[in-house]
This record gives sequence, C-alpha cells and structure tokens, in this order.
Amino acid sequence: QVQLVESGGGLVQAGGSLRLSCAASGGTFSYLAMAWFRQAPGKEREFVAAIRKSGYITYYADSVKGRFTISKDNAKNTMSLQMISLKTENTAVYSCAAKELKPAVAPSSYRDYNGDNVWGQGTQVTVCS
Repeated sequence: QVQLVESGGGLVQAGGSLRLSCAASGGTFSYLAMAWFRQAPGKEREFVAAIRKSGYITYYADSVKGRFTISKDNAKNTMSLQMISLKTENTAVYSCAAKELKPAVAPSSYRDYNGDNVWGQGTQVTVCS
C-alpha cells in the first residue's frame, strides 16, 4: 500500500517561491501517476498539476501555468511542485495524490482523483501580502 507524505509548505510573501515535496513509500513508485491538489478555506478542493508515471508528461491548471512546475523522480520516490511568483490566492492546503492508470487512458484521467486514490495528509502554504 502506497503512503504519501508532503513537506515544504510554509509562510511566504507574495512574489516569493516555495518547493513542495511528496515522498512515497510502499508500492512501486514508477507505476504511479501523481498530482497536486489544493483546498483553500471555504472552497472545494481543486486540481493544480499532474504528471504521468514516467515523469515526462505534465498537466497544469490554467491558473498556475508558467508559475508552477511539477516533477517526478522515480529513482528517489519523490514528486515535487516548484512554485514561483506566488500570490495570496494560492494560500491553501496542498495535497499530493497517486494512482495507477492503464496505458492509453484519456488525458482527463490524469486530472481526476477521488477518495479511492492514495492521498497525503497535506501541507499548508500561506502567501501573505
């Protein structure tokens, strides 16, 4: 059973940067497609970024394109989210998620995660003005 642990959250000023990490244990990391989601207070959880199991193909929410970069290191069992030019509206709890996907699924499948998938506990990111 895969377990995920996020780290790297914290308090940063608007315009600053943070790098989140998601460490995996159990299972076979290289089989996993993974993603980052976030949930701000009073709002629904939303998709941020996703990456295929190989680490070579990525997907982003329009709101973070050009500022966030997702990456996956199959040798280190770690996925990361580099965030630059942070905005106050990026304040949220960021969670990583993982699942196995069959080959040739629709690209939308890489953005869709639910309670049946593996989730980390989340890490708080607070961006202040």
